[in-house]
Amino acid sequence: MNSTELLYPPQPRNSYLLLLFLSFFLRHISYAQFMTNCPPAVTESTPRRRTRIQVFWTAPPSGSGCVLLKASIIQRKIISFQDEGSLTKRMCEKETTDKPLLDCCACGTAKYRVTFYGNWSEKLHPKDYPRRANHWSALIGASHSKNYILWEYGGYASEGVKQVAELGSPVKMEEEIRQKGDEVLTVIKMKAQWPAWQPLNVRAAPSAEFSVDRTRHLMSFLTMLGPSPDWNVGLSSEGLCTRECGWVQKVIQDLIPWDAGTDHGVTYESPNKPTTPQEKIRPLTSLDNPQSPFYDPEGGAITPVARVAVERIARKGEQCNIVPDNVDDIVADIAQEEKEEDDTPETCIYSNWSPWSACSSSTCEKGKRMRQRMLKAQLDLSVPCPHTQDFEPCMGPGCSDEDASTCMMSEWITWSPCSMSCGAGVRSRERYVKQFPDDGFACTHPTEETEPCTVNEDCSPSSCLVTEWGEWDACSATCGLGMKRRERMVKMPPSDGSICGAEVVEVERCMMPECHTIPCLLSPWSDWSDCSVTCGKGTRTRQRMLKSPVELGECNEELEQMEKCMLPECPMDCVMSEWSEWSECSKSCGKGHLIHTRMITLEPQFGGDPCPETTQRKTCKIKKCNQGGLNSDERKRRKEDRKKRRNKQGREESADELAGCKMKPWAAWTDCTKLCGGGIQERLMTAKKRYKNAQLTSCKERKEIRACNVHPC
Repeated sequence: MNSTELLYPPQPRNSYLLLLFLSFFLRHISYAQFMTNCPPAVTESTPRRRTRIQVFWTAPPSGSGCVLLKASIIQRKIISFQDEGSLTKRMCEKETTDKPLLDCCACGTAKYRVTFYGNWSEKLHPKDYPRRANHWSALIGASHSKNYILWEYGGYASEGVKQVAELGSPVKMEEEIRQKGDEVLTVIKMKAQWPAWQPLNVRAAPSAEFSVDRTRHLMSFLTMLGPSPDWNVGLSSEGLCTRECGWVQKVIQDLIPWDAGTDHGVTYESPNKPTTPQEKIRPLTSLDNPQSPFYDPEGGAITPVARVAVERIARKGEQCNIVPDNVDDIVADIAQEEKEEDDTPETCIYSNWSPWSACSSSTCEKGKRMRQRMLKAQLDLSVPCPHTQDFEPCMGPGCSDEDASTCMMSEWITWSPCSMSCGAGVRSRERYVKQFPDDGFACTHPTEETEPCTVNEDCSPSSCLVTEWGEWDACSATCGLGMKRRERMVKMPPSDGSICGAEVVEVERCMMPECHTIPCLLSPWSDWSDCSVTCGKGTRTRQRMLKSPVELGECNEELEQMEKCMLPECPMDCVMSEWSEWSECSKSCGKGHLIHTRMITLEPQFGGDPCPETTQRKTCKIKKCNQGGLNSDERKRRKEDRKKRRNKQGREESADELAGCKMKPWAAWTDCTKLCGGGIQERLMTAKKRYKNAQLTSCKERKEIRACNVHPC
């Protein structure tokens, strides 16, 4: 319960009513009561002069947004001082969530399965829901120590978090995680989900498995809901170690979106608008912005958009939990053996690994062995493909009392200085256990070793003081037998002035993996060349070089690859067919016209030249029409009529055009002779009535022709 004071200026002695409007329910106090017609409001009526009022209210659940307290004074039905000064108070939840990261006292390791359920759907979140492009990006996370934080409320997003939040790309985030080395135990990855919500009877919810141990007992992940400016969901440093030194059985949490503080957009599909300067990561609230799809004017809690379930599926090694195991703990430990984790991206297609080469050391000194694989295809050039060579430490046969794969050791730390500056002494070096055996037994590999050392064997006045030997240079051969050397320096010449006789250079043989096992030692692929064309479809190539000597054997791996490339399409001009034959004259006497047509066989594309005309027309004159016995005035009138018809093309001729004949109206146009590619239509005019003085030729039927269906087939 919280106490809040609202101050207001002194008022006249008249009685007044104070209304306090709250976004959430308030508890009753003396002199005040809830309004019957407005449950979230409290009223107080008093004749006394008041300068302040105190109310008690209950805070909403975490993640519900800000609380807005408003007070108004009603005097004689007139509202005064609304939304002014100290009568309005806005209180928001702190951006940071103080979650102490406790040390873990659990023993052994535990294996978990994390399952992600996307509940972001149009049914639950209808406002502005993006129907076409809604999805969850690829999920990325890790089990890690408290010395590494992937993301947290109140912190700033790293470049990896920014790329997940804005682009949905986990590549940079995975890079950052792997750079943390021993602070991380397992990288957690899941595929993207398109669309964002799918019934579980259609597709199972995505899941991934990861492990934790005493130092790396925290689990974090994030995934973007897209499209969005920079909105994500996830867990931050979720502890899986109990106070009783055991491992948590199950964690289920509903997730609300949070803002990475790198983009200022307020809607799902807001244009890119970088936030400058960058802001802190914070949970979204329902009062952030009226345009927000999660906006609620009453400040209610945001409906969760996802749920995550983290369930323990196995424990390994000796456990030290104080509370005895229950039935669920025992059942959960019956699980399949953990499979070897493969972090190869799905867009990288490799051949199988070759067999391991022989160890470079035939003694109990540490050596290396190597294996190779070939990159057959890279389906997405934006996703880098891991290495094609793999090395691991090894020793000669009979040097290990147990299988090396069950006990992972660090590299030896550099030898300490010799205990004597002159004569025989001792030096030592150390290493530590990186991972204990899966069966929980102790690791029997030595973590410290010593060896005798001699510095300046002759300690007489005629001897010289030299430094310890430096590190061995790399072997001169990449495979088979080679040579390596090391050096030391003279610190002090002999005190008697004689020449120093100590050796300052030492050379010895070195053995690399057998040459016949690696006939194809290849350089990385070069960048792709430019496309072979400037527009349209072409090809591009890339090469790599054979680095291993030819005498090692024939290498059948390809040294050059070619793939298709596509640039903007080339402009294509319009293509026309040949002209058709000229049609018959449109008139049987006097002046008419002929037409011929052509069709478009290819429309212009990608900015090509436009198509020219598809129809041409020219005049034709067969013979003069016989006008009969017309006087001069009539001939003059007919001449003017013909002139008007020439100036206005397409006008229908009058039915009474010819003296001595009364013509019928033009008949309907006939069907086009072709469905496409340019055809012809005709129509006729015939005599309706012939007068006595009319000549036979003056009542002859008339015919008109026009082009039709000129579009290409």
